[in-house]
Amino acid sequence: MSDTIKGSYQNITAWKKGFRLSVSIYKLSQSFPPDERFGLTSQMRRSSVSIPSNIAEGYARGSKKEFHHFLRIAYASGAEPETQIALAKEIFDYPLSAYQETDTLLQEVMKMLNTMLYSDH
Repeated sequence: MSDTIKGSYQNITAWKKGFRLSVSIYKLSQSFPPDERFGLTSQMRRSSVSIPSNIAEGYARGSKKEFHHFLRIAYASGAEPETQIALAKEIFDYPLSAYQETDTLLQEVMKMLNTMLYSDH
C-alpha cells in the first residue's frame, strides 16, 4: 500500500460539502447587523473557510500521514462555526429556519471528517 495520494481534493465529498458550507455561511452572515462585520461575521467566515482549505492543503501535500493531520485540523476547525452559529441563534432575531441549511451541512461535514479520521485508509 502506497503512502502517497493522487488525484484532486475537489473530488472529496467532505471538501465539496465544506465548500458548500462556506458559501452557506457567507450568505447567512450577509444578513447579520453591520456592526458585526469585523466580529462574528468575519470569524464565522474565516472558520468555515478553514474546513475545506485544510482538506485541500492536506491532500495536496501528497502523503497519507499529512492528509490525516490536516483532516484533524479541518475537524477541529468545524467546532468553531458550530459554536458561532449557536451564538448567532441566541443573539440575532432570525427564525431557526434561516440556519437550517448551514446546520445540516456542518453536521454532514463533521460526520464525514470523523469517518475519514477513524476509518482504515
